[in-house]
Amino acid sequence: VSYVLFVFYVYIITNKPNGTIYTGQTDNLQSRIWEHKNKVQPGFSKKYNLDKLVWYDTFETREAALETESRMKNWKREWKVRRIEEDNPHWKDLTKDLGPAIL
Repeated sequence: VSYVLFVFYVYIITNKPNGTIYTGQTDNLQSRIWEHKNKVQPGFSKKYNLDKLVWYDTFETREAALETESRMKNWKREWKVRRIEEDNPHWKDLTKDLGPAIL
C-alpha cells in the first residue's frame, strides 16, 4: 500500500520587517513564493512588493488551510505580527528554508 501525502500551507509575506503583510494559502509553497518574488500575478502583493516569506504553517487538508487563512485574514494586524514574531522574531525571509528552486 502506498500513500500520497498532500500538504497545504497558510503563509504570511511582507515587504520589510513590520511592513505591509499579506496572508495566503496554497498547496505548493515553493511555487507560490516564486510567483510573489517574480510578480507573476497582479494584485495586492505585487502592488506593495510583498515577497518575503516570514511565517507559514502546514495542514493536512485544503479545508483546514482555507479555514485558517479565512480566520487569519479577519485577525487584527497586531495578532498577525505576534504570530510572526513568536516563530520569527527578526522577520527573516524564510524562502531559503524552502530550497534553492525558488531563489
